[in-house]
Amino acid sequence: MSEAESDICADFLIEAREIVDQLGEQLVALEQSPYDRDCLNAVFRGFHTIKGGAGFLDFPAMVTICHAVEDRLNAARSSEASMDEIAFDATQQSIDLLSDMLDAIGRGETPEEPPESLVAALHVGPAEPAVAAAPTMQVTDLPENLDDLDFDALLDSLHGAGALPGAAPAAAAAPKPKPPPPARDTKPKPKPVAAANAEPAEATVRVDVRRLDAMVNLVGELVLARNRLKTIRPRLRDEDLDRAVTALDAATSRLQSAVMTVRMQPVGRVFSRFPKLARDVSRQLGKAVDLEVVGADTELDRNLVEALADPLVHLMRNAIDHGIESPQQRRAAGKPETGNVRLSAQQEGDHVSIEVRDDGGGIDPEKIRRSACEKGLIDADSAARLTPEECLQLIFLPGFSTRAEVSDLSGRGVGMDVVQSRIRELSGQVQILSEIGRGSRFVIRVPLTLAILPTLLIEIDDDVYALPLVRVIEVLSHHPERAMWIDGQSVLDLREQPLPLLDLRVWLGLDPLPTASSTAVVLQAGEQRFCLIVDRVRGREEVVIKALPRTLRGLPGYAGASLVGDGRMALILDVDALLRTGLRPNRRIAEVA
Repeated sequence: MSEAESDICADFLIEAREIVDQLGEQLVALEQSPYDRDCLNAVFRGFHTIKGGAGFLDFPAMVTICHAVEDRLNAARSSEASMDEIAFDATQQSIDLLSDMLDAIGRGETPEEPPESLVAALHVGPAEPAVAAAPTMQVTDLPENLDDLDFDALLDSLHGAGALPGAAPAAAAAPKPKPPPPARDTKPKPKPVAAANAEPAEATVRVDVRRLDAMVNLVGELVLARNRLKTIRPRLRDEDLDRAVTALDAATSRLQSAVMTVRMQPVGRVFSRFPKLARDVSRQLGKAVDLEVVGADTELDRNLVEALADPLVHLMRNAIDHGIESPQQRRAAGKPETGNVRLSAQQEGDHVSIEVRDDGGGIDPEKIRRSACEKGLIDADSAARLTPEECLQLIFLPGFSTRAEVSDLSGRGVGMDVVQSRIRELSGQVQILSEIGRGSRFVIRVPLTLAILPTLLIEIDDDVYALPLVRVIEVLSHHPERAMWIDGQSVLDLREQPLPLLDLRVWLGLDPLPTASSTAVVLQAGEQRFCLIVDRVRGREEVVIKALPRTLRGLPGYAGASLVGDGRMALILDVDALLRTGLRPNRRIAEVA
């Protein structure tokens, strides 16, 4: 394959994958409103566009399945045969097959021919006669700008409008009589107005992701230099320098915001695949489920959008499989037979909150407690002391499952622990809220971007550490004499709520602070809060996250490193790992964190 062909194929794969993701959502909408003409035409155009590119690049297997779906959709458009359950199922299977074919092409493999049974399920009317194979197409006379290439028009020019590669040429049909030429209009025609009829300028340009990443890294270095200047400015006491640093601070903030905006993508790129997922899973389980999507236009860093796909798939499957009851159970409970799953996203300051909510039977804490004990994931004494909220956290333990049988969807004891681990890697957290008989809510909170992280800087002796600001609840003065001991664990009574105390100096292996008072930072880890005792709090600062050296990676309690404004290196602390490794092993909170 030549370089030009490779570029065209790469562009085709990007566009086709986007169309396939949209087709899943559009087809579910069409199944709910089968007589929606606009939706039917949108689905038809999607398959036709993919067929055009596949035909031009000589992927006959992909063309065959697209052409079969086109025929079935065209029969519905012409009122020859409406879309029935068999047609919708076959079209959904075709979307899955197209996705597999695109993956094969991306790996450099040739897509396999579609199953004859699937093509037959899409057929309407008597069988069509076999056609002779056409010679392989060659790519010639390519346009200089690949973005201007119209796959549909090029395919039609090579094979005739709507024809299938390999089919008999359209010229074999009987020629139609030419219509008489129209009468010549002798009146002078007005000259077109350029401003009114001109094509709008292209509003977007495709940029290599590596270039965007390089821009983000450079902006990160600029932010570090800005922070350094702001730190040394008070010592210099120069009015001109002060004005220059203030201007640089404002310009850097605007540039940082602009570059981050370039990397932003709507979470709808992930949400668009879930209507089809919900439809397929609910039909497999014999349940009726209505999926509600809210806030799909909420924007997030593109790396986070891609990383959230798998965790959300786990949560969506669990909501339908474990959460939503069968139609018979819902009728008996006085609920509508159709369950509701709500997928929503909204921005909260410098973070995004994504929620998966269902109106199913909820999660029974006692059932979770018993299952964890039976599987040996927690001892009976520790389990007996767990609160209902702490019991819910047990579902994140590796190997936990309440299913007695193993199916394609659940029962293997994997899934929720993967969700929590993945979200923690994204510097986020996942919370569970559930009410028996009313349903459950899984709330994921992640930062807008992972490149620059708002943090709270703390100090131990002369060393600086950073805590993700999203995990900080409040900062307060701590007096050691006010601490209490419960079950061998030091706790602080904060507004009648006992919170475990963790001294960062002790965790680091240093001697306790000899002074009578210190500072406590209240942190959130999942559903659990605890107090971290530190020497001093320096304040808030945005830091650029840098990976730890290979020798230090995997060290519990550390998530990365950065340089702060005074030039010192600050280690970024992992709040969840602090809770897990810092409290007493026999403390029940440590068992479920």
